[in-house]
Amino acid sequence: MKACLERLYNGLIKENPTLVLMLGMCPTLAVSTRAMNGIGMGLSTMAVLILSNLVISLLRKVIPNQVRLPAYIVIVASLVTVTELLIEAYLPSVYEALGIYIPLIVVNCIILGRAEAYANKHTPLLSVFDAIGMGLGFTVALTLAGLVREVLGSGTAFGLRVLPESVEPIGIFVQPPGAFLVIALFIVIMNAIGIKTRQRKLVEQVGCDGICGACAMNCERREGGAAE
Repeated sequence: MKACLERLYNGLIKENPTLVLMLGMCPTLAVSTRAMNGIGMGLSTMAVLILSNLVISLLRKVIPNQVRLPAYIVIVASLVTVTELLIEAYLPSVYEALGIYIPLIVVNCIILGRAEAYANKHTPLLSVFDAIGMGLGFTVALTLAGLVREVLGSGTAFGLRVLPESVEPIGIFVQPPGAFLVIALFIVIMNAIGIKTRQRKLVEQVGCDGICGACAMNCERREGGAAE
């Protein structure tokens, strides 16, 4: 169970496919104009990712090493076709919003990357949890980006107006440059949090090592604790 939870945390935070690994950027930049679009694309990708990881993990000892990549593409393409037909039949509005980016899930770097890097080397259970973690990380990133762009660019959130009519929307946020700005902001925040965490660990393990600001703060905390 601990290993399964670690895979979820890995996909959501540690190796978030969009904000850390920078994978699947094409659909991220294209469909994240609205929060609902982000949810639709994220969940579609996660469904394909879970099933492909499961199938590839089950067949990892059967698929010859020489043809593993073509086999992965065939498996993923079959699953994407089924997913596309289901979305078109039951969620036509989502299908129209996502358009060409649904069939392009076949060549999404996240899916092929996890198949090659993880699913073909681990058990089905761990592979499924790895897919869930990566899928959730991708979905959360797309949804947050879509929400910020929708609020700033259209004044709505999930289709509901949240800004007064008197507030003029910032149109650039529903254009491609707005996607780059929002994703860049999220990456800056992720990096800042990661840098602080690494500095803290370094100070606790080996002392200052040139990080004077972090060392000073660490010494102050220790002195304050000793005084108490």
